[in-house]
Amino acid sequence: MKIKTKLFSVLMGSVIGLGVATQSHAQPNLTEIKVSYQPALYWALPFFVATERNWWAELGLKPTFSTFPAGVPQIAASASKSWDVGGTGSVPAVLGHVRFGIKTIGITNDESAANALLATAKTADAFAKNPQSIKGQTIVLTANSTGDYAVQSCLKKYGIAKSDVTIKNMGQAEIISAMSSGNADLGGLWAPNIYTLEEKAGAKVICSGKDGGAFVPGALIVRGDYAKENPENVAKFLAIYMRAWSWMNANKPQAIAMMKKFYEQGGVSISEASMRKEFDTRPTYDLAAELRIMDRAKGQSEADGWFNAIATFMQSTGAITSVPQAREYVTDEFMKMVNADKRLRDFAANTK
Repeated sequence: MKIKTKLFSVLMGSVIGLGVATQSHAQPNLTEIKVSYQPALYWALPFFVATERNWWAELGLKPTFSTFPAGVPQIAASASKSWDVGGTGSVPAVLGHVRFGIKTIGITNDESAANALLATAKTADAFAKNPQSIKGQTIVLTANSTGDYAVQSCLKKYGIAKSDVTIKNMGQAEIISAMSSGNADLGGLWAPNIYTLEEKAGAKVICSGKDGGAFVPGALIVRGDYAKENPENVAKFLAIYMRAWSWMNANKPQAIAMMKKFYEQGGVSISEASMRKEFDTRPTYDLAAELRIMDRAKGQSEADGWFNAIATFMQSTGAITSVPQAREYVTDEFMKMVNADKRLRDFAANTK
């Protein structure tokens, strides 16, 4: 069930449930755009920052936000057109293309180090010293997620087949509860859930996606039909998102303060050191970098390689039956629109 509320009420309390909608401050002559994301995540912070600083209105948009606990329900909600654009993990982005024709229009961040296999305090050292002892163990993780992708890359690194372990599907909150209470020793999590488990229960990362050789990009997405009907709004959405990163990277102390507020709104409380770790370990991209990543002038783009690898993983898990080529759904059309429009280009680079 989706619960609609004012942005003020979202700022005052945590949000729990499949979907939650909020609206920006009412202003005349603004065009509504429905934005989906997962709360209390690093790559979603730009949506909060842009709202707090009223940048949506500067480009004539009025956002309505829908939040979801994970990528799979977020993608499923696109069927009812409950959202137009948003951010999600790369695994659900591929699933979104296969099932609903969703397009990937940009990269939110490099979250390779922020998706990982963790072990409880009492077992971490033993597993780290002897990864082969993971064989026969149960791993709790969120299926068809970037966390799942990272865990599988780590198992592959250790020469452990998926059939050598028992995989149990759980939401991130359930994983934290299970590992904190000693009902599970190994889990696949993404930040900031990683930091929550480290700080609250002493768990340790034994292998991240980066350690396992998996590049894990976050994805900016749009419904295919919305993109065709409203390309200018999609370009504005991207410019607003990139401006938020430009401002945050230039004003880190203020950004950390806003991150604290945003995370607490989503029910997440972590130390400032962990919040700083988010910035330090998760590169983001300006307009020039986005265009470079998706450039196909010499054939396959860098982004194509990342998403083709993810799709191959998803086929191996049975999530999809065949591997779609990234060029079918990863497009730089809207980033190029931003670059071609001086107002949007300057807006995206503005650090004030």
